[in-house]
Amino acid sequence: MTKGADPYAATAAAPEAYPGQPAYPPPGQPTYAAPGAYPGYGAPGHGYPGQHPGQYPGGYPMQPPPPGQRRNGMGTAALVLGIIGIVFDLGAFGMRNGSGGGAILIAGVLQILAIVFGAVGIGRARRGEATNRGAAVAGLVLGIVGLVLVLLLILLLAVFLSSFHLY
Repeated sequence: MTKGADPYAATAAAPEAYPGQPAYPPPGQPTYAAPGAYPGYGAPGHGYPGQHPGQYPGGYPMQPPPPGQRRNGMGTAALVLGIIGIVFDLGAFGMRNGSGGGAILIAGVLQILAIVFGAVGIGRARRGEATNRGAAVAGLVLGIVGLVLVLLLILLLAVFLSSFHLY
């Protein structure tokens, strides 16, 4: 090869290559492919030419997940359960004829779960395992407020039902 010559330039015997791509070798010249592989395609089972096992197609090595990955599920679950429980609490106020008992029961279960998940989420945030301390605190507060509403609803339902005289 001469000095200053383009090593990837197409030869007269080979078809023209795209810019930046090597030309196909002339017929009869070895391609240095693995036995049984198609010429110019690399060894079988490697995906793309020049790619090694454990690499993405772009040639970048795969990265393991970061150590100590954040576990924000409990705080988020506490917030969601607290909100849904408050909605059930408010829905029980609008039900007539004492039919809010089922909504009160569902709201009570959701609020207890919100309190438990919120406390666990705050503990994880304190230990540095989670980053959503605010969501965990909000879920805990909503759970406590919702549980107080559930207890008030049970008291109102008991007073309402005891006002009827069944003769």
